[in-house]
Amino acid sequence: MKHIVQFSGGKDSTCMLLMMLERGMQVDEIIFCDTGMEFPQMYEHIDKVEQYIGRPITRLKAEYTYEHMMFDYVKTKGKRIGQKGNGWATMLVRWCTIYHKQDVQKKYTKGKNHISYIGIAYDEPKRHEKIQKHERHPLFDWHITEAEALSYCYEHGFTWGGLYRDLKRVSCWCCPFKSLDELRVLYHKYPALWEKLKQMDNRSWNQYRADYSVAEIEERFKREDWKQGIKISLFE
Repeated sequence: MKHIVQFSGGKDSTCMLLMMLERGMQVDEIIFCDTGMEFPQMYEHIDKVEQYIGRPITRLKAEYTYEHMMFDYVKTKGKRIGQKGNGWATMLVRWCTIYHKQDVQKKYTKGKNHISYIGIAYDEPKRHEKIQKHERHPLFDWHITEAEALSYCYEHGFTWGGLYRDLKRVSCWCCPFKSLDELRVLYHKYPALWEKLKQMDNRSWNQYRADYSVAEIEERFKREDWKQGIKISLFE
């Protein structure tokens, strides 16, 4: 029986991994599914964790890149057969999570007699309810909340370059399920990634969100900045 940690690199999986090792639990392998669209700080964090624990973290990647699947992949079955590119993921079709994470994990563990350890915190009961027979959720079992997991990571010197100061989740920087607050952070603090996001939106057959495009979001942020500038000048 192999004991495999599914390591996303976020606060919960990092806390879980460190606690498991501290408690002397069996960890045969640590796997990270690289979508290729993580924040630069996330890759730095993974290297730092690897050095800290003195063990390798196996990086797994899908056969095709995120951008290939989004723009160039030709559908061979299902709806829109023959269509080029999946476009942006939607709530009904989250192809990115399925292809770049779930399918990669399943392919890697297929045929292995294993237990997968997943970082689901105590304040995520709905996610815990979906637990599979071969899964374990140590943080939930230990009653560790998301806030406690982050605090624990900070105490051990892991800061993700400040990502969690601005973002609640540190998923792919281009994720179309980000809130407006998260997108404001991307717009103001990561201009290069924001420009990349606009380019991707221009290439996609569907726009970033059903209710707005990236260009429309940018116009909104510019108006907000202008209004904020007016308010500041009034009190100077």
